[in-house]
Amino acid sequence: MQQDDLNDRVGITDFHASRRYFRKFEAIMAHLAHVAAAMRAERTLSEPETEVLARHISALTFTFRALSMKYLLAGRDTGRFFGSLTIDNHESGFPTAQELMVMANDAGQAGKHLASMPSVEALKRQMLDQILSDHAVPTKTQFALSQRLYYEELARGDLFWPRNDPDAVWLENLGGKGAQRRRYLLHWSVYDSGTNLPVIYLMEVEDSGRTGLPKDQSRWPQVQAHLVAQSLGGLKLLTIAQGFDQDFDDLHPKRLRRIHIGPMYSHAFTRQSGPIRDVLEGAGGAEGEDWALAWTSEELLSERVKTEKSGWFGQVEREIFALDPLSGGAETGATSQDRALILPARPFQVLSELNPPGFARIRKFVVGAGDRVLRY
Repeated sequence: MQQDDLNDRVGITDFHASRRYFRKFEAIMAHLAHVAAAMRAERTLSEPETEVLARHISALTFTFRALSMKYLLAGRDTGRFFGSLTIDNHESGFPTAQELMVMANDAGQAGKHLASMPSVEALKRQMLDQILSDHAVPTKTQFALSQRLYYEELARGDLFWPRNDPDAVWLENLGGKGAQRRRYLLHWSVYDSGTNLPVIYLMEVEDSGRTGLPKDQSRWPQVQAHLVAQSLGGLKLLTIAQGFDQDFDDLHPKRLRRIHIGPMYSHAFTRQSGPIRDVLEGAGGAEGEDWALAWTSEELLSERVKTEKSGWFGQVEREIFALDPLSGGAETGATSQDRALILPARPFQVLSELNPPGFARIRKFVVGAGDRVLRY
């Protein structure tokens, strides 16, 4: 691997290391779906939230699949310099945001590339002819096939992009003063360029507008633009929720949640310090068990509502949000924060034996045989 110490970026240039990296994330993404189901069973997540998270996790899975096709021939002589997957090997373990930005640009031109490339079947026939006739490894044709498969993945869509615009899920109709209210779950996500991590946002809102929010051609585009503009990791949830509450008089944010997926720690691919390094070293680095994934959820809840004057005769509702002083809510701008660690059985065993300080309050989800997930 090629290292750039200035920005903690590393290019995975070895073929076998590249394949191992993508296999690792393929397994991790599958485990995340089981973890979300476990959180649903313990009522940490509601059923709509679990379904929404499954969609974002699925999109991440497709993104890793597309990148694995793009860099299928990493480290092989393809007749041209193509580069290698660049990851943040210090604070993230995930691909850099630049990789997803390039991928988003490629997606806009996928149709043009596919139209000018031979079909998968034609490329496979070329490979077979080169093996039988020339008795040579058809590396260049393999590379052409990998790029064909990459653009096909992009053309299918439903990937996790640097920015994934808000969508709305209807939850229920509510009784209230005047017109009936509706309750929605808004969800969107971004790939944070500062941390190189996927971040998912969930917001429950009550809509007292005349037209349902997703069908309102005036409000809905404004809401989408507003939420995306506020999707910055450095902003507190309180700042995001209060700004939304002030800008939309007939939308009332009752709950806001932000989920950070990662960092991913691996003795083979990332540089870590402290207890997690000792845990991964003690686990032995066996393929399939050489990883641990952090999962952090911040939550902000509306505690009550106050009424303010609006104009000469109008009134609007404003939310008062709950901040838990025992968990540093005033400092973090959240009601609560929940930290979890997802890891295979062997690293968990080492973690339990070492019992480092600071890990007792972190929930552990242990992936066992048959993809079973157990909570500790």
